[in-house]
Amino acid sequence: MKYVLVTGGVVSGLGKGVTASSIGVVLKACGLRVTSIKIDPYLNTDAGTMSPFEHGEVFVLDDGGEVDLDLGNYERFLDVTLTKENNITTGKIYQSVLEKERRGDYLGKTVQVVPHITDAIKDWIESVALIPVDGNEGPADVCVIELGGTVGDIESMPFIEALRQLSFSVGQDNFCLIHVSLIPVLGVVGEQKTKPTQHSVRELRALGLTPQLLACRSAQPLLDSTKDKLSQFCHVPAANILNIHDVPNIWHVPLLLRSQNAHHSILKLLDLLSIATPPDLEAWTRRAETFDNLTESVRIAMVGKYVGLTDSYLSVVKALLHACIACSSKPSIDWIAASDLEDDTARLTPEAHAAAWKTLRNAECVLVPGGFGDRGVSGMILAAKYARENNVPYLGICLGMQISVIEYARSVLGFEKANSTEFDEHTPNPVVIFMPEGSRTHMGSTMRLGSRRTLFQTPDCVTSKLYCNPRYVDERHRHRYEVNPDVIGVLEEAGLKFVGKDETGKRMEVLELPGHPFYAGVQFHPEFKSRPGRPSALFLGLILSTKGQLEAYLSRHQNGS
Repeated sequence: MKYVLVTGGVVSGLGKGVTASSIGVVLKACGLRVTSIKIDPYLNTDAGTMSPFEHGEVFVLDDGGEVDLDLGNYERFLDVTLTKENNITTGKIYQSVLEKERRGDYLGKTVQVVPHITDAIKDWIESVALIPVDGNEGPADVCVIELGGTVGDIESMPFIEALRQLSFSVGQDNFCLIHVSLIPVLGVVGEQKTKPTQHSVRELRALGLTPQLLACRSAQPLLDSTKDKLSQFCHVPAANILNIHDVPNIWHVPLLLRSQNAHHSILKLLDLLSIATPPDLEAWTRRAETFDNLTESVRIAMVGKYVGLTDSYLSVVKALLHACIACSSKPSIDWIAASDLEDDTARLTPEAHAAAWKTLRNAECVLVPGGFGDRGVSGMILAAKYARENNVPYLGICLGMQISVIEYARSVLGFEKANSTEFDEHTPNPVVIFMPEGSRTHMGSTMRLGSRRTLFQTPDCVTSKLYCNPRYVDERHRHRYEVNPDVIGVLEEAGLKFVGKDETGKRMEVLELPGHPFYAGVQFHPEFKSRPGRPSALFLGLILSTKGQLEAYLSRHQNGS
């Protein structure tokens, strides 16, 4: 197995994830099979209990793993299906070591960070790297490892030591270290400064790891003099200093790497030149250039709880992008804090209330994504009602589906106090209820997680046609609450149709409102399986209906053509 380690220095948020994904894309384009591992040094076992404001979205994998959003980047860029084992955290490592200690596996020895924790990290990396993730049998050729955080962080020290040992044990032909760093420009001087990168590389070398390539982040392309200076003081050949400057969209990053012959440097270091082919990035180039040249846009109202940090809905944003490009448009997302639509806001901050409603009314479609807790729920219900009554295309995901059920029960059935037991335990009309198998005492990994099957109840529904009329689809889930099966009868009699259910027939997965241009709610998260060039069916349906092209599209694709 060949390893490519991507570390980061100077500051966090430099784009290590996109860089690691792009390196994988270029190597894959050279005919190699690639897998990925993300190391997160935090003590949480996984990302499942973290606030979206703190850490961005929680990405869900097929096997139910709740992981860092960078694994979503890997899946989208490399078109692979990762496992929860591909996300290593300090919590997972310590948990596994302590479980062994309790079983007596260490035969009475004193359990220490070195060698026991570091050995556990190495063993985890080497075993996970062998898991095939691209649908083919046998291990990949290259494993790209991203070490989260910044070099020098106290919590990442055991991982750096383990990776130092790994680089020594596998040999220099099997290990390549790429260090991502920042080259800032001070406004007053206007000069590209290399000192932060010099210090970062010095710290990394002091810890026993020497970078063979530098990936330098900057606003503008690096000057030759800057490269020469970095080469001299960081002991990296000038040809191995890559410049990842700001680009119009992230799909240009693999093209940037190829144009600087990053693949050649990596392949040479890993002794893979003999089996690799010239990188074929024709489809990738076409995709990046197509996006740059788009002029039309679609205005999408995203009514959510965590709109203060767009990374909270990263996969939804990417799925909208994939769908819009398929419709020759750019997404123009208007972020609306759901609480700003509520009546209370009209009294307290009337300007924010008026602005939110103006934005909603100017949007061409409405999307209500997932979330937890009761904050902003009333605003989401108002948004769903507005979309339903005014024939505005609407897509509700997870909580967004439950919101549409609550709104319909209140407005159409006249159940004024209809609610979810998540928001009101004593509601007289519980249209959304806690799942029977859920845990009320533990939060982590206790939801309905991962890939689950949804069976279409009829081929004559919009969602089934968008998926090209399969009998079922497998999509990823992450929820504790579900539509109450006891109210399905009255809801359907009133016009709301549940066209997708789970294998028991008791769990509602997809709802539609016949007669509406596009009004759909899904209990699953279709955004997690959307890919560039292969958009999620439901996001595509939302954008097609917004552009008035849905009927024509469905008639063309009705027979799965």
